[in-house]
Amino acid sequence: MPPLMPHPFGKSQHQQLAQIQGVCLDIDDTLSTEGQLTAEAYGALWKLKEAGFYVVPITGRPAGWCDLIARFWPVDAVVGENGAFTFFVDQSGSDAHTVKRRLDTPKGDSDSVLQQKLKDLGKEIQILFPQSRPASDQAYREFDLAIDICEDVSPWPEDEVQRLLQFCRDRGAHAKLSSIHVNVWFGDYDKKKGFDHWLSQAQNRSAPPIESWLYIGDSPNDEPLFATFKYSVGVSNLKKYFDRLQFFPTWITQRECGAGFVEMAERLIESRLRGRGA
Repeated sequence: MPPLMPHPFGKSQHQQLAQIQGVCLDIDDTLSTEGQLTAEAYGALWKLKEAGFYVVPITGRPAGWCDLIARFWPVDAVVGENGAFTFFVDQSGSDAHTVKRRLDTPKGDSDSVLQQKLKDLGKEIQILFPQSRPASDQAYREFDLAIDICEDVSPWPEDEVQRLLQFCRDRGAHAKLSSIHVNVWFGDYDKKKGFDHWLSQAQNRSAPPIESWLYIGDSPNDEPLFATFKYSVGVSNLKKYFDRLQFFPTWITQRECGAGFVEMAERLIESRLRGRGA
């Protein structure tokens, strides 16, 4: 049976959307647009929080960025480096501070071993793909190697991107394609497992169950979340990856990138207000 294609988000039912209590989101080319976080998209984050939604970005971006996001954005937590850890602000004591929780990896390799394997693989990539460059934020990463395929470099040919993905997988690494990077890591985790880990922590007992969350993303590395969330949305630019997806989101927005995120947030907030009889 062929996979179910997403429905237009504009035709989603308000009664169904009113069941959603939390929003998980990718950042690059889902919240952002051409490398920029627009006022409208950032404002939509605030509007979601002010309307009473839980908000958790789930991103491939590095630990250094995630600490800042947890501190300064209107979010409850952030899952970083494709699920390697979560950051959140602990306000239980006299002074608020950010906490990083590493996702346990059951295969038994220590963090130092995983990091060394990643460094060794990076050297192999540089030899086989001499045009490759690490992402500009690589210095702030702990467990992820990000190869820039179009963010600050000329776009790679599609066959070279696929060759890089396969090379990394042949070396036993996880390799996922985002809209701007090829992300590579060792360890038994992904974006979905990272979110599950955060949701399972004792301090999150008041958070809604996963059945009440929506996920919104834009690229193949969001597929584990499209596959498992009851409610999921792709911004319109996801369409260019349709030919390589096995699992699709429930809905697709009319607009791309940050504008698609705003489209989602506005309809979600409208549905909540209707459900309350406002």
